[in-house]
Amino acid sequence: MFVEAIESILQDACTSAAVRAIEDGGSPRGLWDAIADAGFVELLMPEQDGGAGLALSELAPVLIAMGRHPLPVPLAQSVAARGLLRRAGLTVPPGMITLAQAGAREADGGLVCPITPYGAIADHVVLGLDDGLLLLDAGAASRIATGVHRDQAATLRWPAQSVPEPVPASGADVGAWGAALHAALIAGAARRVFDLTLQYCNDRTQFGRAIGKFQAVQHQLSVMAELVAASHIAAQIAFAGDGDQPDRVAAAVAKARTSEAAASIAAAAHALHGAIGITEEYDLQLLSRRLHQWRMAHGSEAFWEPVVGAACLASGHATVVDFIRAVTDCPAH
Repeated sequence: MFVEAIESILQDACTSAAVRAIEDGGSPRGLWDAIADAGFVELLMPEQDGGAGLALSELAPVLIAMGRHPLPVPLAQSVAARGLLRRAGLTVPPGMITLAQAGAREADGGLVCPITPYGAIADHVVLGLDDGLLLLDAGAASRIATGVHRDQAATLRWPAQSVPEPVPASGADVGAWGAALHAALIAGAARRVFDLTLQYCNDRTQFGRAIGKFQAVQHQLSVMAELVAASHIAAQIAFAGDGDQPDRVAAAVAKARTSEAAASIAAAAHALHGAIGITEEYDLQLLSRRLHQWRMAHGSEAFWEPVVGAACLASGHATVVDFIRAVTDCPAH
């Protein structure tokens, strides 16, 4: 029900034209209000508080559906942030909330959060620091763009007087949330990229036949399909269980797998599309850019694979298969 509902909202509101307008510097408020007014930022809130009360396993397909659209607003991040803030007993502010990848205190007491996803437009930022949570007002920060074409990430710096003290939040793991939700977004975007590529290969003709009929093209499409399926399964692993906090090792497995797949899927899609695939007016670039951005957000495979390896060595399981079985059947939190 929620998947069909979010698909309907995003098909109407998150059009290619709307995405391009926001990336060109237009206001995201109209799109954000359409989504927020429909209640999709409250998916993790209890029903008695006006939310949907979804468990993690129920949230996964909704986040994957969000990934099928080139969202220029931090919808998935806001859903997770609201859950984290509620868990910490903090008042949830209105507006767009994103999750910081990292944060470091400066000598003068200020705080910097480097390359924060959607940091260029977010109203608030949630950061995990010193075994607690910080809710930061993005309006009080200076924002430094990444310089990447139409990238909505930014480095944010807060002066000391604008940095609150961390609020204890037992069991809250912003990093695991960031990895898990971006794994789901990658899985959704990967499927949409594959669908666009398959359609193009069936429509584009050369030498009197669709290019999708050539064996070399079919081979590349088959590899893409395998990577898309693996990403979908990995995203589901990240949200195994019925609690309100993704398991860190499961999230690491999911993010490592989807991040590794993202680059290959994007490369194959552009190769099969040929010249049209790199044009500004064709929608492929809206999705492939996000595959690359989401691959790096909250750690690429290079960051998470050592985490998985260390967890495997420390697990005490006799075989890697036993370790994977334990991870994919992780308990609720």
